[in-house]
Amino acid sequence: MRQIILDTETTGIDPKEGHRLIEIGAVEMVNRRFTGNTYHQYINPQREIEAEAVGVHGITNERVANEPLFADIADDFWAFIVGAELVIHNAAFDVGFIDHELGMLNAQRGSPKLGPVAEHCGILDTLKMARDLHPGQRNNLDALCKRYEIDNAQRVLHGALLDAEILAEVYLAMTGGQTALSLDASNNAGNAGEASGSAGIRRLSSQRPRLTTVAPGDDELAAHFAKLDAIRQSAGQCHWDGLSGWPATPQERD
Repeated sequence: MRQIILDTETTGIDPKEGHRLIEIGAVEMVNRRFTGNTYHQYINPQREIEAEAVGVHGITNERVANEPLFADIADDFWAFIVGAELVIHNAAFDVGFIDHELGMLNAQRGSPKLGPVAEHCGILDTLKMARDLHPGQRNNLDALCKRYEIDNAQRVLHGALLDAEILAEVYLAMTGGQTALSLDASNNAGNAGEASGSAGIRRLSSQRPRLTTVAPGDDELAAHFAKLDAIRQSAGQCHWDGLSGWPATPQERD
């Protein structure tokens, strides 16, 4: 599965008030592995950036004055995301801005039209996921980094590509952490006990001591057989009886 972890920065909080995109950052993963492909672009919004927004992301009007317009980068950006599942923190915000930009572009161009995003990409909102996993707790990106012990020391201000990279780490942590599992024998480590391949599978030595097994005591066995009898009486059958090699009664054990 191809996923694009995406973040944007904007001139303000509401595209309906004329606010625009000024930065897009995105990281590609395929089957939960980073491919190394990224997309990063500053954009001239053709309007002033609100002071409150500058305080959040640190991007000034001067910084983007000579950057391309959205119309100039739209096709490359669309080619990068189309058909993928977009992983976004508070997806409604970013998708709303992207759709607003695409809508204005389509009105200028007539055709071919790009978007809306949800008709061409899957959308996974990690904020909703985090709220489901951690109800009643702070679930912004910084809080999630702290919760999942992800280093975000470089994140003084928001930045779209950095935030996308951090969100990718958070997403993997929230959904199990493992990015790949390779069983290719050619990746095996040369020495027993070494991590092998990118998956970090540990090969144990065949000369290792056998595991210690502890036999149940008489009281434990008596409780076990009593439980089996209770199951037979209440359910009419006990699946334990069908397990080959396992005693179902004290007599079979003896």
